Amino acid sequence: MGKYFGTDGFRGEANVGLNVEHAYKVGRFLGYYYGKDHKAKVVIGKDTRRSSYMFEDALSAGLTASGADVYLLHVTPTPSVSYVVRSEDFDCGIMISASHNPFYDNGIKIINGAGHKLEADVEEKIEAYIDGELGEIPYATRENIGCTTDYSVGRHRYIGYLMSLVTRSFKNVKVGLDCSNGSASTIAKGVYDALGAKTYVIHNEPDGTNINRDCGSTHIETLQKFVKENGLDVGFAFDGDADRCLAVDDQGNVIDGDMILYLCGCYLKEKGELNENVVVTTVMSNIGLYKALEEKGICYEQTAVGDKYVYESMMNNNYSLGGEQSGHIIFSKYAVTGDGVLTSLMLMEVMLEKKEKLSVLLRDLHIFPQLLVNVRVKDKKQVMEDEQVKKAAEEVKEALGKNGRILLRESGTEPLIRVMVEAESDEECRKQVYRVVDVIKDRGYALE
Repeated sequence: MGKYFGTDGFRGEANVGLNVEHAYKVGRFLGYYYGKDHKAKVVIGKDTRRSSYMFEDALSAGLTASGADVYLLHVTPTPSVSYVVRSEDFDCGIMISASHNPFYDNGIKIINGAGHKLEADVEEKIEAYIDGELGEIPYATRENIGCTTDYSVGRHRYIGYLMSLVTRSFKNVKVGLDCSNGSASTIAKGVYDALGAKTYVIHNEPDGTNINRDCGSTHIETLQKFVKENGLDVGFAFDGDADRCLAVDDQGNVIDGDMILYLCGCYLKEKGELNENVVVTTVMSNIGLYKALEEKGICYEQTAVGDKYVYESMMNNNYSLGGEQSGHIIFSKYAVTGDGVLTSLMLMEVMLEKKEKLSVLLRDLHIFPQLLVNVRVKDKKQVMEDEQVKKAAEEVKEALGKNGRILLRESGTEPLIRVMVEAESDEECRKQVYRVVDVIKDRGYALE
């Protein structure tokens, strides 16, 4: 990770860790970098945070000052930016979002011309420019100054693309959607209504400060209650920028990313569309998923945490399905990034093809108890290099043996150390997690 850019772009509290001057300089550099030999075209989308409008203006000012033309999608999901970039000949795209973070955080995600996350070497150049290490970039003048254009049509084309992928009517299926008061608010209900579903929607009234607040994929208990109270067939919860999706079955049970990978992996295998017979996961995926895939004759690969690493593995090996437990699921036949609404549509396809509810389709999957504890710390690197912390983690690993595992890692986007344990019981998970968490606290690293 760089000084400013982590695993998912440049992220921080708005006007604290990430301010308008940063955004302006990012725009200045991108307009210059992509416009060296032609008039650069850049598309920008944003989520519903209050600060997203401020950053949109700052980025647009920087880009046009360097000579780039800017096309505004306005409030839209992150995957729509990726789709528009790769299908309509843009040099790059920018999504203004901090995903599942609180409203006061924000982020700048840069997407290259192929629809993927920006290359690390270009991020390094942006950081050098922000820190004044590259000298001045010339301003565009006269007719070379860029202009800004409303490009809502790009978002509408993305909606049309999603609908074109569905092969069955959703008529009479009762579907709940939790839009997290975020980007899905502009997309999801319209798609499901058009496909014939009986759509029940919650948390689709963003006010700039309620994004992700007690709703969406990070607070799915609200959707669980909503599905059960309304007798729905299925529910889908998105995060702030709608690039991830979790589901709730008709019984109110949570369907996480591992379960989605299992259902879709088996479905694609049956259709002969699971390339190389492999599902790509991250190291966070549950042991139960791996055992279930093996029973179905499906292979798997593990990557580091982050959908960028999942996609790199998929791209390098021609795999068709991969994702994260958190709900970032990539279907490479249709997209090059995680897409929450697309994921929900693929799950609907499985249900309708099998003529079964998700609760029935997941009967053969046994998920091991898992506990993840996030510890807010002063210095992530210090914690990860501390010998006593490493010793505690090793002792937990030995205690669990083949019947569980521990994963100790630093967050790529927040000042957190994540301690995750899988074991055969909830009690054992808790016991082993806190063997490590307590050492981190005793060593004085935790911020209370």
